[in-house]
Amino acid sequence: MGDDYTRIGRAQQDLLRQVHEHLRSELAGIVAAVDQVAAGAADPAATRSMVNALTMRQNYWTLGSFCSGYCRTLTMHHGIEDAAMFPGLVAREPAITAVAERLSAEHEVIHDVLVELDGALVALVDGGSDVPAVREQVQRLSDLLLPHLAYEEEQLLPVIGRLTERVV
Repeated sequence: MGDDYTRIGRAQQDLLRQVHEHLRSELAGIVAAVDQVAAGAADPAATRSMVNALTMRQNYWTLGSFCSGYCRTLTMHHGIEDAAMFPGLVAREPAITAVAERLSAEHEVIHDVLVELDGALVALVDGGSDVPAVREQVQRLSDLLLPHLAYEEEQLLPVIGRLTERVV
């Protein structure tokens, strides 16, 4: 497999893999940041000291900014796939129509989780203390996104490899 891959197809495969690896790496960073905030928030001394409280507030704000940027990047990536990449691939290989439809439907579900994660982060930054709610949303995102990326690569990289012109 891959003997019929073109130079352009291989370059497009590499680009998609790089974007997905970036998304995976950033998600791992979010998980680590949530774990750090949770570890700090669970420290009873943090609630007794103004300095620690300010530090936690700053950690919440930083985590919120980090997650917000990630949510925008992921939403933009999925938007490009839905608007340009999937239609271009389906036009070239109609047999992947069901794959593209599944991936687009998963984008909607992932988007809903991103909205819920954003809401949990806003509540945390606004003075809430429900770190477990943020953790739950990050876990849901991870549980949905990682298999989504793997399925997309499994199904689309061979098709992309045969491209003779850029899709996106």
